Amino acid sequence: MSTTTLHYIHDPLCGWCYGAAPLVAAARKVVAVQAHGGGMMAGQNRQPVTPQLSAHVVAHDRRIAQLSGQPFGDAYVNGLLRDTSAVFDSEPPIAAVLAADEVGSRGLDMLARLQVAHYVEGRRIADRAVLVALATDLGMERVAFEQALDRVSGEATQRHVAESRALLARVGGGGFPTFALERDGRTSLIDFGQYLGRPQEWQAWLKTQVPAEAASAAATEFGCSPDGCVIPAPTNTDQTK
Repeated sequence: MSTTTLHYIHDPLCGWCYGAAPLVAAARKVVAVQAHGGGMMAGQNRQPVTPQLSAHVVAHDRRIAQLSGQPFGDAYVNGLLRDTSAVFDSEPPIAAVLAADEVGSRGLDMLARLQVAHYVEGRRIADRAVLVALATDLGMERVAFEQALDRVSGEATQRHVAESRALLARVGGGGFPTFALERDGRTSLIDFGQYLGRPQEWQAWLKTQVPAEAASAAATEFGCSPDGCVIPAPTNTDQTK
């Protein structure tokens, strides 16, 4: 019996991954999705919020909103992005995704909740108290989640990030998000850019690929590099979306 998995290489603090969140939700209805956290702002790449960082991020967010239709809340735009005491660190939220998977196979649910908490509610998703609160929002038992978070934090999460980056290189992805379809041990990179803001079309396309595996390898012009984001130049195709 053949097996098909959609590998999703992401980062919780990657705005383009938030833009692709509806695609992930749609994909989960037709194929098994496996998340791989890439640690874009982990370790030496973690960053305090500064006016310079905020200006850079806002420029991306406008483009992401335009192409994906995803909302960016006032608590994020005029709250978190102006809070110079906040630090953007990908490692704790990635650990939370791993812990949620360990507790009840809820990693993708946790990732989606983290993105809303960050980009809409303006919450500090690198803070342990916030991570625990989000887990309980999802119905996870508090103590069980906290224990799982303790187990996966640190070395285990860092190993996961390293493995995610190795996978990114292996499939030929340029950054986050990257989607790759694996069927019977063969993996093909997917050009998802044309489906941003079009989750139903993406889902319909995936349905044609899952039984017969015809995912095409192509580079996407949208996304974040392993160490930061780039803003794609507008194209005629973009302007019709």
